[in-house]
Amino acid sequence: MGMKDQFQDKAEQVKQQAKQKTQQAKQQAQERGRQAQERGQQAQERGQQAQERGQQTQQRGRQREDDTRRLQDDAEDRFNQDYDM
Repeated sequence: MGMKDQFQDKAEQVKQQAKQKTQQAKQQAQERGRQAQERGQQAQERGQQAQERGQQTQQRGRQREDDTRRLQDDAEDRFNQDYDM
């Protein structure tokens, strides 16, 4: 094996290593992208859940207000009936 062959083999070896490192870097970047996308989707789902909880809380609050108002009106009607006679 001559020096020329050794240099060609070494050049080929370095070329293959560079190619492998490039592929690894590309795969790692793709994986980071997938992870970031997944985190984004999870954050969006958490945001939707929080919004739904907020809407449910608002609905319960409105229901309580309506119940309170109805009870107050009933109490006022009974009071007025008691003292109108």
